[in-house]
Amino acid sequence: MKKVLVTGAAGFIGYHLCRRLISEGYDVYGLDNLNDYYSTDLKWGRLEQLGTGSEFFEEINNGKLVKSENHENCSFVKADLSSRESVEDLFRAQSFDVVINLAAQAGVRYSLENPHAYTSSNVEGFLNILEGCRHTSVKHLIYASSSSVYGANAEIPFHTADRADSPVSLYAATKKANEMMAYTYSHLYGIATTGLRFFTVYGPWGRPDMAYFKFANLMRNGKQIDVYNNGNMSRDFTYIDDIVESIKRLIPRPPKNSDNGDEAPANLFNIGNGSPVNLLEFIEILEKELGMKAEKNMMPMQPGDVEKTWADVDDLFEYIDYRPEVGIEEGIQSFVKWYKEYYGI
Repeated sequence: MKKVLVTGAAGFIGYHLCRRLISEGYDVYGLDNLNDYYSTDLKWGRLEQLGTGSEFFEEINNGKLVKSENHENCSFVKADLSSRESVEDLFRAQSFDVVINLAAQAGVRYSLENPHAYTSSNVEGFLNILEGCRHTSVKHLIYASSSSVYGANAEIPFHTADRADSPVSLYAATKKANEMMAYTYSHLYGIATTGLRFFTVYGPWGRPDMAYFKFANLMRNGKQIDVYNNGNMSRDFTYIDDIVESIKRLIPRPPKNSDNGDEAPANLFNIGNGSPVNLLEFIEILEKELGMKAEKNMMPMQPGDVEKTWADVDDLFEYIDYRPEVGIEEGIQSFVKWYKEYYGI
């Protein structure tokens, strides 16, 4: 189980996961389309940390598989999951043991503006991944779902056994579709799949469209921050290192068929901190670490948003013997330290 494909490798979670797996001796292949949903400078910066940076720009943009200069067990290719031919060629050429699909068109609010990007990447792209796994006998597919699948579910904390059939955004609907597609392939073809419902991941090298990063940028430039639902929001913030540790522990633990064959080899877990934080409290911690006050623009609830997220992570803890360890103050402190270094503050 040593040859691993990580899609979305230039993304936030993908980058951190690749770094960890490289250090653990896995043979890591990263894939990303390097789209401009947010600054490609940040994505190239992550790749430079992995040793496959801008010096390989021409080769990467030609779709070539590029070896890292710093790590002999790391390679990267620029490709789009929605390209069936590209995905098929990569799977045939490499015969991966494990696939970790983190590539997706992210963002709840952006799905209101550009819905087709979500079906192309999150549905068609994921189908291409499933087909690649099916035809090359991949031993374990781990894929990113989202806490957004709980949608209008009012029962908290969220448990994977709860109903998740009332999505309030197209992004959430595509993530629920991924779960159903994965289960179907597990049932039909015996592919071991593990879905992860991520809860508000944050930390260094994060996504600038996420609230904490966006707030830091606005505060640094003396601009107002939009605080939705007048601050009556809570999120189950999960630090990136806890996410990576959990995924690493899941890799060698693919689900198995039940003895009687009635159940498909498919697992589904919440992956969160299990401790929601109020948005205004979160802003206070960010203000303290940045050493500046935020000018708040109180706003109503936005379409596609939910008031509170809270993960029940007991089943994941029992499965991998690990519970998130990084608290919100420590996590924000680490983010701000990186943020100041990256922007030269």
